[in-house]
Amino acid sequence: MYALRPTLKRLIKEWTPWDIARRAAFLFFGIISGTEENPEFLQMVESKLEKDAKIIVACSSGGTMRPSQSLPQGQQSRSLIAAYLLVLNGYKNVFHLDGGIYTWFQEGLPSVTGE
Repeated sequence: MYALRPTLKRLIKEWTPWDIARRAAFLFFGIISGTEENPEFLQMVESKLEKDAKIIVACSSGGTMRPSQSLPQGQQSRSLIAAYLLVLNGYKNVFHLDGGIYTWFQEGLPSVTGE
């Protein structure tokens, strides 16, 4: 098993007027470190994994495609978006950890720490 940790989002890197305005907007809402789409996400994955590799995509909250009364379309998350992008780009065995790492630990499922 191979663990790859490319991030879908990254901290805003540039200091163009547009990026400064985005940083200010994040600060207005109390968010000190604003993020943006990581343009290198797919390149990072493609450099390490073949299109037919089995991939499990997870994040802390995980989101879900299961509808609920309050969220009839499910709960979106970064990991669902990442899984969608991978499928759109030809990856065939993409799986999503429904509910994320948080749910995994809440359900008492096995985990390994350190390496």
